[in-house]
Amino acid sequence: MSVSSGNGDLEGRVAIVTGAAAGLGRAEAIGLAESGATVVVNDLASALDASDVVDEITARGSKAVTVAGDISDSAVATELMRTAVDDHGSLDVVMSNAGVVRDRMLFNMSDDEWDLVIRVHLRGHFLLNRNAAAHWRTLSKETGAPVFGRLINTSSEAGLLGPEGQANYGAAKAGITSLTLSASRVLSRYGPTANAICPRARTAMTAAVFGEAPEGEVDPLSTDHVVSLVRFLAGPASAAVSGQVFVVYGPKVTLMAAPAVAETFVAPGEQWDHDALADRLGGYFESRDAAVTFSASDALA
Repeated sequence: MSVSSGNGDLEGRVAIVTGAAAGLGRAEAIGLAESGATVVVNDLASALDASDVVDEITARGSKAVTVAGDISDSAVATELMRTAVDDHGSLDVVMSNAGVVRDRMLFNMSDDEWDLVIRVHLRGHFLLNRNAAAHWRTLSKETGAPVFGRLINTSSEAGLLGPEGQANYGAAKAGITSLTLSASRVLSRYGPTANAICPRARTAMTAAVFGEAPEGEVDPLSTDHVVSLVRFLAGPASAAVSGQVFVVYGPKVTLMAAPAVAETFVAPGEQWDHDALADRLGGYFESRDAAVTFSASDALA
């Protein structure tokens, strides 16, 4: 991958990146290092042992350290915080990316397949979001002023659409979006921001879906496109951006709108009776044009 030369707007800052051994997390870690940050990279020990991410970052003149372990383990999240704050002086950016997939139709999904995906994605995001939020709140209260902090969470269009073979993944990603919005609101008085990205990127996890990269042309699914947005959201120029959800696809960055009211049904009297409500709601959905069915893939392509 190619990352543009750094602008140094994170010089002196410390960033944590989870799922950083390969794929999108690796690209994000390198990108944040290019912006000047010291990067604390996290992934499973086996993944980090096979990764070149630290070598790539140090070869570019930046600093990276590793904290191995499962991000859904509270002790690992605590150690990431300790490494950033105690060993390197601060925590400024949390880029949560770690995830797994266990795709299965709902009626075939096992308890373990559900629990694993929810644990790694949603609990993994929660632990660092909570720990970072608590740290920044304490720091703001101690200084009596807003502080710099950036939460960047990785959601997905799956959390908007609920794919039929990804009930676990879609539910986890929808939860991450809600977690991000909540974090944005609670942190607003202290200075930090929280935003979610829904990346379309060609990685090992998505290889079966997206296939091979095109030859001789810019790949719209290159991780480079996502890294550009991550670097912006991590930097000082994004101070006014919080509580937002972005879909990234090639050169397009699409800002998603909050859910809107589609229709309101008012009872003709004091309350609905069964037949009246059945007629009103049933008739509405029976007559509605099938073309109004939402498809984010069509809208964003």
